[in-house]
Amino acid sequence: MNIHFQPIDKKDLLSILPLVQKVNTTTPFDILKKRVLEMFEYPNYECVGVFDNQKLIGISGLWYSVRHYVGKSVEPDHVVIDEEYRGNNIGKQFFNWIYEYTKEKGCEAIELNTYTGNRKSHKFYYNEGFEIYGFHFVKVMREDQKFY
Repeated sequence: MNIHFQPIDKKDLLSILPLVQKVNTTTPFDILKKRVLEMFEYPNYECVGVFDNQKLIGISGLWYSVRHYVGKSVEPDHVVIDEEYRGNNIGKQFFNWIYEYTKEKGCEAIELNTYTGNRKSHKFYYNEGFEIYGFHFVKVMREDQKFY
C-alpha cells in the first residue's frame, strides 16, 4: 500500500459518489449527485481523500465555520474508508492528517456528527478524544417529510 492524503480537486468531485453511497444508502443516486455538485459550490466546503497510489479509498467532507462557543472550527462530514482497507489504521492516520491540515487553516476545534446506529464510529471518535457536546436534531421541511 502507498497511502497518502490530499484535497480532492473540484474537477474530480464525482469520484467521491461511490464512497458517499456507502454511508448514505437511502438517498436516490440522482439526488445524491445533485447535492454533491451543489456542496462543492459552497466556499466553506472542501473534500479530502485517502488514496492508495491513485485509487480513492476514503473521503471526508470538511465544513468550515466560526462558532461563538469554540471559535473557528471544522466539521468532517460523510467520513468513510473503503471496507477492504479498514482495520489498517488508515482512519487514524487520516484524522491525524485532517487535524494538522485544518490547524494550518486556523481551525481551533473539530466537531462532527455520526449516525446513532454507527457504534463502530462512536468507539473510533471516543478513542480520538471526541466528547459528546450536544444532540443533533433534524426536521425535514419538504412536503413529503421524508428523510433522504
